[in-house]
Amino acid sequence: MDSTAPTPHLPHAGAHRVDILVYPGFKALEAIGPMSVFDYANVHLALKGRPAGYAVRVVASARGAVRSDTLMALDATLSLAEAEAAPGCTVLLVGSRQITETVDAHSELVAWTARVAPRVPRVIALCSGSFFLAAAGLLDGRRAATHWSVAALLQQRYPAVDVDADAIYVRDGHLWTSAGVTAGIDLALAVVEEDFGHALALDVARDLVMYLKRPGGQSQFSVQLASQAVQTGAVKAVQDFVLANLAEPLGLEVLAAQASMSERHLRRVFQQETGQTPSAFVETARLEGAKLLLQAPGHLPLKTVAARVGLGSEQALRHLFVRHMGITPVAYRERFGGQSR
Repeated sequence: MDSTAPTPHLPHAGAHRVDILVYPGFKALEAIGPMSVFDYANVHLALKGRPAGYAVRVVASARGAVRSDTLMALDATLSLAEAEAAPGCTVLLVGSRQITETVDAHSELVAWTARVAPRVPRVIALCSGSFFLAAAGLLDGRRAATHWSVAALLQQRYPAVDVDADAIYVRDGHLWTSAGVTAGIDLALAVVEEDFGHALALDVARDLVMYLKRPGGQSQFSVQLASQAVQTGAVKAVQDFVLANLAEPLGLEVLAAQASMSERHLRRVFQQETGQTPSAFVETARLEGAKLLLQAPGHLPLKTVAARVGLGSEQALRHLFVRHMGITPVAYRERFGGQSR
């Protein structure tokens, strides 16, 4: 089977050089996660009697230790100027917690990226690192992912970018972008799959105890937590009512009555406060409620799960999961459900 593995899509015969760009305050896991994926790929290539596929280099404004957002620091072995003279085959930028301040403070990194990107076969920005690509003008007219919490800000600050707020990762030409933090590992696995084939990427995913392709998107983050971020009393009251009454009819007229607003006014205020319509919030809440029931031990019948979250039928439950998660409720329970008693 190994002999039939596809030839790596590499621009040269040696190891594929990956330049990971860091700066003070970078997100540690976004650098270490992909670095580990590429290292595990090398391990499995060696087990198959094949040479290393990746040579990872850490790049910063200047050589030396660069402190992350944790106690961890990485040792940059190349400066930006040195890396620009001989850039890696893949350039990877990580995000930070204060991304707008970081991008504004590191204009040299933005300019470096703009100059180098046309010369390399693959440029990756993880999480909020997409702001670097956007600031360099590289994402204009392109689709891109970023962490859900800064997706609206990315769209507002760079309106020419087609921001996908739900994608785990996006590939548009030679530019790759990902959602938050651990999604960088998903993207790195996709890179390994492209370079060395499905079997090797699956070997690495098994070592990391991860799915090679996880189901669903960023919208899996808790609707309960999202509702806690809303401060306006009427909108918060509507959200609390929805979460407490998932089994009941939750049409716009019902929600408007809870808010003591007209339907039109509620729709406008709700959209302004939360970034989504009331009906979208109801659907997301029902999906999350169903997921919790499917994860619980005991294995409730699907008809019961559907009824408890106000969906009315197994078919409606199935359509909801396939549309949002890309898998059926049965498949979701098989992967994430508790043991039946």
